[in-house]
Amino acid sequence: MSARGSKDYSRGILDHLLEGCQIIGPDWRYLYVNDAVVHHSRKDRGALVGHRMMDVFPGIEQTPMFATLQRVMEGRVPAVMTNEFVYPDGQSRWFDLRAQPVPEGIFVLSWDVTEQRAAQSTIDTQLRRLRALRAIDRAILGTVDLDLAFRTILDETRTLLGADIVNLKLLNPTTLMLETAAAAGHEGSTPLSVAIKVGEGASGTAALERRTVAVPTLDGSSIIDAPLREALRAEGVQAIHAVPLIARGTVIGVLNVMHRAPFTASADWIDFLEALAGQTAIAIESGRAVVSLQRAHLDLQLAYDATIEGWSRALDLRDHQTEGHTRRVTETTVAMARLAGMSEEQLVHVKRGALLHDIGKIGIPDSVLLKPGPLTDEEWSRMRQHPTYAYELLFPVAHLRPALDIPYCHHEKWDGSGYPRGLKGESIPLAAHLFAVADVYDALRYERPYRESWPEDRVHDFLRQKAGTHFDPAAVELFFKATAQSPQ
Repeated sequence: MSARGSKDYSRGILDHLLEGCQIIGPDWRYLYVNDAVVHHSRKDRGALVGHRMMDVFPGIEQTPMFATLQRVMEGRVPAVMTNEFVYPDGQSRWFDLRAQPVPEGIFVLSWDVTEQRAAQSTIDTQLRRLRALRAIDRAILGTVDLDLAFRTILDETRTLLGADIVNLKLLNPTTLMLETAAAAGHEGSTPLSVAIKVGEGASGTAALERRTVAVPTLDGSSIIDAPLREALRAEGVQAIHAVPLIARGTVIGVLNVMHRAPFTASADWIDFLEALAGQTAIAIESGRAVVSLQRAHLDLQLAYDATIEGWSRALDLRDHQTEGHTRRVTETTVAMARLAGMSEEQLVHVKRGALLHDIGKIGIPDSVLLKPGPLTDEEWSRMRQHPTYAYELLFPVAHLRPALDIPYCHHEKWDGSGYPRGLKGESIPLAAHLFAVADVYDALRYERPYRESWPEDRVHDFLRQKAGTHFDPAAVELFFKATAQSPQ
């Protein structure tokens, strides 16, 4: 094949890659772009090839991305970066870029990581919420001072929900009026401190109908009467969300979250507002009676578990795991642990550990975690650090410390050849023994981007073959019992 033919053949291969491939000449003209670049740029191929980058995208030469490409072009050294590309209509996408010099100029490989960044953002939000719930937990259990508990709740609510004003009203059962008990974000003394009758306005409706009332904008809202609308406008309020505080089946007040600009809440935002309202109601009752402390602890456990489950789903999305992977391996591991004789309290920690088994991958860069090809030795070394990252992340959270066995030890092997510590045999925690079998089974039974799924019989044979080396033989037997499969 001639040199020209070889070059055409190579570019033919590049044309249809999922990753963007482009060659840019020393004068910043596009010499070649593949289909992915055309799609990512939202430009016709003819509008790119032969044209200078700064003519196609005016102002791009002022961006950090261009500065990086310029260093590659002039210094003839490769570079990597993550870049947010803003389109003319104001929309944006995130791309990982790898640029390196070539004889024609520079070659740029790019792949869209917008969804992965969104998943990371979800993880970060879940982590902040978990910490907020922990702070509220301390406020509830650490003091009988309701004012202190209220301040903690209001501060966490304002911060995590991005609100301007948070107002807590408690129900006076005698007058059936909602009276302000605590507030944060008000600008001085305002009419918003006045009592509200049950059934009137957003707060009164939320209390009467026992549901969250959303007013994204005051304009045109029939639920806000004229006097209250004027009071809200005096405070600069443009949107209000009122959620009832319900304790032991009884409405005891309303939590109002207000914004000084129109605001349409997402379902996730509403869910967390309602979770905070639940915790607020518990805090109030725990200050009124000792029995409510027990209720507070139970609801907090439920809030933790709901947050952890959401966190694990976001981790699956970031890591491109098969949908349902974490749920399936968690259910199987808990069933195995129950057969192994673990107590119900221990099973709670096993479940949390299984849900968070790959939490350490938060510390692995997307360029390694999502790399489409084989990893280098250095990248594998980085990947094998994720159990250690899990330990460093979870150990400071005392509530999650008992769940560390699986995130920290699920890559240890029975014969001592695993990582990160090379534990062997019974030195590996039991929960990690059990999870390792369930995890490998599920990984092999379901298709992944890099391989086809294995048939059931082949996976069973593999588990038996690896018993005594990779797996604890007793754990393999428990797996078959838990899944109602008897080894042949």
